[in-house]
Amino acid sequence: MTRPTEAAVLTVSAAGAVDAEVDAVVIGVHRDGEQLSLGPGAAAVDAALGGRLLDVLARLGANGVAGEVVKVATLGATTAPVVAAVGLGPVEPKPGATDPHENYRRAAGAAIRALTGAERVGLALVDSDPSLTRPVLEGAVLGAYDFVGYKSELPPSYRPPVREIVLLADATGRGEIELQGETDRVKAVADAVRTARNWINTPPNDLRPPAFAAQAAEAAADADLEVEVLDTDALKAGGYGGILAVGLGSEAGPQLVRISYTPAAYDKHVALVGKGITFDTGGISIKPAQNMQDMKSDMSGAACVVAAMTAIARLQPAVKVTAYVPMAENMPSGSAYRPGDVVTMYGGKKVEVLNTDAEGRMILADAITRAVEDEPDYLLETSTLTGGQVVSLGERISGLMGSTELLARIKDAGARTGEPMWPMPLPDEVRSGMDSAIADVTQINAGFDRAGHMLQGGSFLSRFVPDGIEWAHIDIAGPSYNTKTPHGYTPKGATGVPLRTLVEVVEDIARNG
Repeated sequence: MTRPTEAAVLTVSAAGAVDAEVDAVVIGVHRDGEQLSLGPGAAAVDAALGGRLLDVLARLGANGVAGEVVKVATLGATTAPVVAAVGLGPVEPKPGATDPHENYRRAAGAAIRALTGAERVGLALVDSDPSLTRPVLEGAVLGAYDFVGYKSELPPSYRPPVREIVLLADATGRGEIELQGETDRVKAVADAVRTARNWINTPPNDLRPPAFAAQAAEAAADADLEVEVLDTDALKAGGYGGILAVGLGSEAGPQLVRISYTPAAYDKHVALVGKGITFDTGGISIKPAQNMQDMKSDMSGAACVVAAMTAIARLQPAVKVTAYVPMAENMPSGSAYRPGDVVTMYGGKKVEVLNTDAEGRMILADAITRAVEDEPDYLLETSTLTGGQVVSLGERISGLMGSTELLARIKDAGARTGEPMWPMPLPDEVRSGMDSAIADVTQINAGFDRAGHMLQGGSFLSRFVPDGIEWAHIDIAGPSYNTKTPHGYTPKGATGVPLRTLVEVVEDIARNG
C-alpha cells in the first residue's frame, strides 16, 4: 500500500453529550409503534434543544429503524455543532430480532460511517447498562475503516474516516479508569481486525505466499510471539504434500507459518489453523472469469488467524495458543497439479485429486496434521472453503462442523461478538461418498455429486483429526468478504470475520477450560 490509513484513536472523556469538545455527538433514538422515543444520550440533547429534538428528527424524516442515521445542526445549543441520531429500533425487540448488543454495535458503526470527514466524534450511546460498552466501542472503531492506499489521487468527494472516537462517560455510571480498561481491550481486537482486513484487501500481486509469510512473521515478531516459517524447500524436506501440490503451479512458492503464544501458566492448549490461498484461479479446474478478482480474499482464514494471534498477545489470556497457517497460490501452469493425481499428504494419507479447485482442504489437511503433533486440547480451523456455505447459510452466517460441545461454545461466542454461526452435521453418507477406489480418500464426492458440498469439505478435514481432540471447522466463504454495500460496522470488501470469535473462544477457554 502506498498510503495506508491510520486506525481511529479511542479515548474516554468525563464529558456528556451537551458539553463534549467534539465535532459531533452520537445519540440513540427508538421506534415505539408509530412514535419516536429518546434513547441513550438523547435526553440531555433534547433538554438543550428546548425539548424539540423528537419534533426536529421527525421533520427530517427519522423513523428510528435500526441503523438509520439523521444529523441535526445544534446551532450552539451544544458544544458539538452536530448531533447524529442513530436508530436503535424498538425498545423491546420482537422475539427472533437482532440481539440488542449487536443492534448497538451496528448502530455505532453506521453512525461513524455517516460522520466521515469529522476529526473527533463523541459516543453517548452507552447509558447505565455496562454490557453495552464493548459492543458500542467495537462497532464505532470497526466502522472507522477504509482502504484507499492504492488510489494515486483521492477524488474531491473523498472524506476520511473519523480519526478519534471519544466514549462520553457522563451517563454511564462508570469511572474513566474502568472504562479505559474496556477501551484497551476493544482497541487490541479492533487493531487486529484492521490488520486482517488490510491483508485481505491487498491486491494479490502484492501479497503472494512469500510476501504474506514475511508480513505475518513480522507482525508476530512485533507482538513478541515465537515464529517459524517453512519455505518451499523446508516443506519439501518435511513431506508437506498437500501444501506443495496446490502451490506447484505458481512461481511464488508455498509457505507454512507457525506462531506460538505461551503464557507463564496455562492448563489448555488451543491450535488455530487458517487457510491462506493468496489467490485462487481454481488451477487446472479453472474458475469462471466473472468475480474471480474476489479470490484474493481466499486467504481470509489465514489473515484472521495471524491477526488474532497479535490480539491474543496483547490480551494475555492464560491459555497456550499456536497458529498454523499454510499459504499457497493456486495457479494453472505446466507444473500445476492435475485431476487424477494422487497426493501423499503430510502424515502419509493419500488423496485422489478430482478437482484442483478443492485446494483449500489440501493445504489445511497438512496444517491440521502438523497441529495435531503438538497435542492441542482444542483445534479451531477457519477457511473460505466452499460456495456451499453461501448456498446453505447466506452471506452473513458461517457454517460450523466438528465436535458437538465445542461447536456450541463457538456458536455462543459468535453470538456475543456479532459473528453468527450455525452448526451443521457431518453425516456418514457424506463421508463414505468420498471414499477413493485407488487412494485413501477423494477431495470431493467420488461421483461428483455436489449435494452437501459444504459438508464434504468438513468431512474431508475430519479424516485428519484424531479422536480425543475437540475440533471445529468454520466455513466463512460468505461472511469473510462483503461484495455489496457497507452496512453497520461492516465495510465493502474484507470484514475480519471470524477473528473476534476466535479471540472470544480463546478467552473463554482461558476462563473455563
